[in-house]
Amino acid sequence: MYIVHKPSITEARACDYLPHRAWKFRYFLALELNGQELGEFLATGWRKFGSYYFKPQCDGCSECIPLRVKVGEFRPSRNQKDLLKRNRKVRMEMGPLRYSDRIYEIYENHSRERFGALSSREDFMFNFYNPSCPSLQSEYYIDGELAGVGFLDAADNGLSSVYFLFDTRFSRYSLGTYSALREIEYAASMGLSYYYLGYYIAQCPRMVYKARFRPYELYNWVSGEWYGAGP
Repeated sequence: MYIVHKPSITEARACDYLPHRAWKFRYFLALELNGQELGEFLATGWRKFGSYYFKPQCDGCSECIPLRVKVGEFRPSRNQKDLLKRNRKVRMEMGPLRYSDRIYEIYENHSRERFGALSSREDFMFNFYNPSCPSLQSEYYIDGELAGVGFLDAADNGLSSVYFLFDTRFSRYSLGTYSALREIEYAASMGLSYYYLGYYIAQCPRMVYKARFRPYELYNWVSGEWYGAGP
């Protein structure tokens, strides 16, 4: 591992998830992490985009809780089984990071339609195609057309979902949930223990879906331990 920028704390700004809250992050920049090093950071609550590693450091708030699925014990719910059945013709490919203009087109559509925002191609490349650790890309094809792309980091003992984007023309396929189900399957096939879903905020409706992948574990920021939840 090579540290490019030593740990620092950002200035506070308005929280994107909870109203009337402010957030701050502890962060550092690093390159060339191996799978074991990445696993150690994930296991202590860190997340990342590209070479930017971060975890919340908010004053008076600890609502962002790391959540990971126990891959070996995971069993899809009835609704999740129905989704897998409905999407049985969706083809998934898992492999190394590989950029294409179609992927950026999907990113533009997803960002505009879902969040009303855009970033430059340069920012997109920096965030998703500037790997600082072992990384993978999942692709989802519907009738031969690329409809969704997932970005994942690969630790020695688990996969971490970094980001998922999809063409909103295919919204009826619920590709966000479907991709998580398929990536959990892939982690199981690799003999991995965990599938990291990032931070979970119980009060944020946008985060509710994460608690539907059971059983999962939550991280206790105070004790530094994971505890079981969601039987």
